[in-house]
Order: sequence, then C-alpha cells, then structure tokens
Amino acid sequence: MRFTKMHGIGNDYVYVSTFDQRPPADPAMLAVAVSDRHYGIGGDGLILIMPSERADARMRMFNADGSEGEMCGNGIRCVAKYLYDHGLARASRVTIETGRGVLELDLETDGARVQRVRVNMGLPIFDPARIPTLLPGEPPIDALLRVDDREWRVTAVSMGNPHAVIYVDDATGFPLETLGPRLEHHPAFPRRVNVHVVEVLGPTEVRMRTWERGSGITLACGTGACAVCVAGVLTRRSDHTILAHLPGGDLTLEWPADDAPVFMTGPATEVFSGEWPE
Repeated sequence: MRFTKMHGIGNDYVYVSTFDQRPPADPAMLAVAVSDRHYGIGGDGLILIMPSERADARMRMFNADGSEGEMCGNGIRCVAKYLYDHGLARASRVTIETGRGVLELDLETDGARVQRVRVNMGLPIFDPARIPTLLPGEPPIDALLRVDDREWRVTAVSMGNPHAVIYVDDATGFPLETLGPRLEHHPAFPRRVNVHVVEVLGPTEVRMRTWERGSGITLACGTGACAVCVAGVLTRRSDHTILAHLPGGDLTLEWPADDAPVFMTGPATEVFSGEWPE
C-alpha cells in the first residue's frame, strides 16, 4: 500500500490515495497500526483520499485509536495539496466531500505546488443535539461543567465535530494532559469531544492548545481553531478575525458574521512517501 506522510502545522497524518489503489479492508485497524510512533509510520491518524461523485475527492479521517472523525481542518488542507501536487485536480479551487458535506478550498501555489490553503469550513453548529452536548444553552456559552471537585466554564460548538473551549490565563502551562481525557469522556458529551484551552493575547490574537478526541494532545487542530474563533465572538473575548498560535504553527480564522461560514487559512506540508506492507 502506497502512502504519503503530510502535516498541517504539525497535525500529522498518514494519507492513502485510493484513486490508483484499492481501499484498505479495515481502515480503523490500519489507522492504529500506522499511527504508532514507535512501531508504525507515526501520526495523529489515517486519512483516505478517495474518488467522489459529488466533489473532486472524498476524505475519510480516522483517529489514532481507530475511531472515525467527521472532519479534520488541518487534514483537509493536506488533501487539497495532495490533489493539486499529484495532478488529480489542477484548479485554484477544489471541492472535497467530508463527513460534514462538500467543502470548498482555495489554493495558494507557487505554480508547481500548494503552499497555503483557505478553507470554507461551513457554518458553525449551535444546536446542542447536533454538537452533541447535554450542557444548557444553544449553544452553551461559558456553561458550568464540574470535573471532580472543580467547575469549568465551557463554550461548546460543532464544526462538523464537537468542541469544548475553555479560556485560561496560561494555555502553555495548563495541565491539559490531565483535564483533556476527563472532558473528552465526560457524560455531557455523548460522542466525546475535542478540548481546547485558550489564552487571549488581544482582540485579534489567541494562544491555544488541544486535546484531540481519539488522539490525545496534538500540535494543532484546524476545526478546533475555527471553534475557538466562534467561541471568542460568542463570549466577546475576541474579534471576528483572529490569528491563532498553536504549538505547531499559526492559523488565520475568520467568522465574518453570525450567519456566515468560518474560513481557515494555513499551510500544508508533504513530508515523505513510502510503502506499507499489505
């Protein structure tokens, strides 16, 4: 099986194109195997790049634990780069079918290869049943959530996958490795949740870290950065356009209006290609 290792600001996945080879028989099991950083290729999961009847390609994303996710913001930028760089789509705009529908992506190229990608990530989802969450509010904004003996103020929103945003004084020093798994599996989130701790540096700038559902601490989360942009507007902590500093790099997020989609812009990088034994 031929594969390509790619990352979006450090959020790395193993990519397998099924345009010219058959899909893996058990992608969930394969995701666990290839993601292992000691005995496999190493990555936050597996992403399949597949033919689509509705778009230039279809993307399926599997976390490192084998669970399938609806969307991956950093991953979809890499899918767009793969399509262009490998000659599967050569337009400056491509469409990709995902678990949350067909998304449009605008490519910034140097002529031969994609450098950055701007993604229309779609409308944020506020309906608690669709996030999904049992927290009160539509969406929950600074809702109190008890974990052990402490309460946290959580803003929940979906970008096709569920996110919980918590504002803190120091994102870098926050014990995310402790709180992250507790919130991911909290009963308030029936399908688990991605957890983000956010430090506001100014009205147009934040620093954030992520505990990703099914993968643990990652260097970046694109859908999570979009959720942080939305949460900042909802809680009046930041503006409609922000620069988000993640451990792996920076993303620009735009939520122009309450009835508008969220736009995410960031780089995509191909690392190496190889073959994985059948």
